[in-house]
Amino acid sequence: MLHSLKSVVIFGFSGIPLIFLIRHRIIDLVPDTPLNILTGLIILVIWNEIHFFMVHRLMHLPYFMKRVHYVHHRSRVPTVYSVYSFHWFEALLLSTVPVTIALIIPLSATAIFIFPLVSILLNYAGHCNYRFWSGKAPGFLAFGTNHNHHHSRAKRNYGFASGLLDRINNKLFNKS
Repeated sequence: MLHSLKSVVIFGFSGIPLIFLIRHRIIDLVPDTPLNILTGLIILVIWNEIHFFMVHRLMHLPYFMKRVHYVHHRSRVPTVYSVYSFHWFEALLLSTVPVTIALIIPLSATAIFIFPLVSILLNYAGHCNYRFWSGKAPGFLAFGTNHNHHHSRAKRNYGFASGLLDRINNKLFNKS
């Protein structure tokens, strides 16, 4: 519970650097049109998948697994209570999704500030210990199943909501 509380605080305050960078015109914003909001949310979800995969893969290196990521893996079976159960350092890295992409691609303010809701809904889906699809789900929809396997084995399924980056990683590095 303490780790989750720390993570929630870190994620909550992650908007401060965004606001600072926007106010100092380091991050450009596009108008809040429905198309810009939708496009921004799609970009953020895609970037979140890439960002999460990279951070999560890093966390599985022996140094970080022993000192940082073990906190999240205390939950052998993921539950909604393990969604935010991170070491503070991992929470800090994971909280940088919007700021890292907004520095490169202008987004709408509404998309940036709606994204945490989208992210938490996907995160809850990945940790709720429920299989959303009977049979074999398409890779980008198998997040609940994939993350259950990850927590029980901790050797594959590093993606957030999609198995696509795991499949690419496995093909590039000849893993089964």
